[in-house]
Amino acid sequence: MNKLFVIFNPAARGEKSQRIRRFLETKTGSSVTLAPTQQAGEARHLAARAVTEGYRVIVAAGGDGTINEVINGLGMSGATLGVLPLGTVNVFAQELGIPRHVEAAWAVIEDGRTRTIDLARAESNGVARCFMQLAGVGFDARAVRAASWELKKKIGPLSYVWAGLKTLSGTHTRVEVSANGNNPVGGVAVLVGNGRFYGGRFALFPKARMDDGLLDVCVFEKCGYLDVLRYGHGILRGAHLDLGGVKYFQAERLVCTAPSATPFELDGEDAGDAPVTFSVVPRALRVVVPKSSAEEADG
Repeated sequence: MNKLFVIFNPAARGEKSQRIRRFLETKTGSSVTLAPTQQAGEARHLAARAVTEGYRVIVAAGGDGTINEVINGLGMSGATLGVLPLGTVNVFAQELGIPRHVEAAWAVIEDGRTRTIDLARAESNGVARCFMQLAGVGFDARAVRAASWELKKKIGPLSYVWAGLKTLSGTHTRVEVSANGNNPVGGVAVLVGNGRFYGGRFALFPKARMDDGLLDVCVFEKCGYLDVLRYGHGILRGAHLDLGGVKYFQAERLVCTAPSATPFELDGEDAGDAPVTFSVVPRALRVVVPKSSAEEADG
């Protein structure tokens, strides 16, 4: 097995955090280095340091936000990403079939099977960042901005529900999306997927593959209470692409603009304000995955 550099986000409080730390400490030694983070943004710097020190497998032990930081630290180095999903929702791990239990996820890393996936990018105001699973501009990003860290720790995934309901009562700016040389389309919520899932096991992007060199885009024209109920019911039934007011397409590159300050998010983390350009680097990230996910890619 390759030497592992494990970046651990001990954000969870109480017994859960202590249990995970104890488990990881039993694995440390000549072949495993454990590096706990102390503050937001540190995982990115630790991952970049691990690459310069010659580690070829860097493990992100945390939620989707931690994984996002780590892949931005890895960049285009060619190092392999391992995942121990310890966060609130863990969409990326669900996409690749990585188990939620730390012992089972560690066994996947020890097995060492890999899959090469696309790496998505967002560029805004001269700053480029990578994301591995999803991005959003408009309504979705406003809800992410409203869901505080303290609330996430208290009520978990329900924090996003609360933030979404709060956001519904606010003002919604129309976002314009330009892609594929077509006339711009617009809506109050623009969601961009590298994989199928959004917010858990909701297949918002049913045509997406993480290795097809394309981003999947879902644009919702309205977000009143009745609209959200209609869209939500459609998503649960897998029928949202047939609803009026929903546009779905695939693109290698797209540009989102808005007439006033409108936030965007990357992998569930507030990332700034539009305008923002999304693009994809085909098969740029190698990830340790279970046997089933590796075989799916081969097939």
